[in-house]
Amino acid sequence: MKAEDSATPTSTIAVGPTVGDADGTARTARAPKSPGGEPGSRRTGPNGTLLAGLGVLAFSLTFPSTAWGLESFGPWSLVALRSLLAAVIAGGVLLTARVRVPERRHWAGLAVVAGGVVVGFPLLTTLALQTSTTSHAAVVVGLLPLTTAVFSSLRTGSRPSRTFWAAAVTGAGVVIAFTVLQSGGTLSAGDLFLFGALLVCAAGYTEGGRLAKVMPGWQVIGWALILTLPLAVAGTALALPYEPVRLTAHGVIGVVWVAACSTFLGLYVWYRGMAEIGVARASQLQLAQPLLTLVWSYLLLGEEVSAAAPVAAVAVLLCIAATQRTGGTGRGR
Repeated sequence: MKAEDSATPTSTIAVGPTVGDADGTARTARAPKSPGGEPGSRRTGPNGTLLAGLGVLAFSLTFPSTAWGLESFGPWSLVALRSLLAAVIAGGVLLTARVRVPERRHWAGLAVVAGGVVVGFPLLTTLALQTSTTSHAAVVVGLLPLTTAVFSSLRTGSRPSRTFWAAAVTGAGVVIAFTVLQSGGTLSAGDLFLFGALLVCAAGYTEGGRLAKVMPGWQVIGWALILTLPLAVAGTALALPYEPVRLTAHGVIGVVWVAACSTFLGLYVWYRGMAEIGVARASQLQLAQPLLTLVWSYLLLGEEVSAAAPVAAVAVLLCIAATQRTGGTGRGR
């Protein structure tokens, strides 16, 4: 592993999926800012933009793929299989690259990442998608970057500007109003699962952002997956016999996508892209994720997307864009 790869910048995300301050090494060296606005970005060529864009594309397909996976597996089986397959892929990559085992002091943080990103978020969103549409879930989870910023502020002591918090509160208000309107005036069980997913994923992203200062981001998610391997094996063995399995092409494709692409490969290209173009430019690409999910929900699932969904998604994205412009948001994935 090259020394220059040991401080991969990080940025915000939805599935997937770590928030925190970017590249402390580059900042200490007072490297000049790139056109993307991040100190120490090595390159700003189209390759980095393409890689980060591929990461956003992978994340935007997570909810539709989960809905497909539920055609073949129960929610507990799906989450267990997703974690198991992703951990096997991660283990193979780590072994091939001969990556050294993290120091003991980092394992507590990796456990938080694993609990929030590998287990908590997939499980809660999968349970939510049993009663919520993917378009509805996409708008609610569009609040994840703002939720993560709050956790990051509490965890790292960063002090975002008043403009940032005004935009964050506005975005939260839009999402709450949307969910209440769509649920007929009350929050449904699916909404409660989604809001729980926001909290655990934000905690995982925040801790992952802190760890990404001392190891590449793809190794953070890789070791977090390895940490959950025993739980994934046990969960698969327990859930499969008790939940009906009806294998379909959609179901198999859905499981493979969320395991290989959403959980591991998507994060890999996302981190590599950020290493080239910087956190600020990469995070702007991710603003398209909720709207992309709405498009996939319509094209792949044939969902009737309500008129309020794209309006709410655009409003949330505008609020997130405002937080990106103010700086000091504790960004990172």
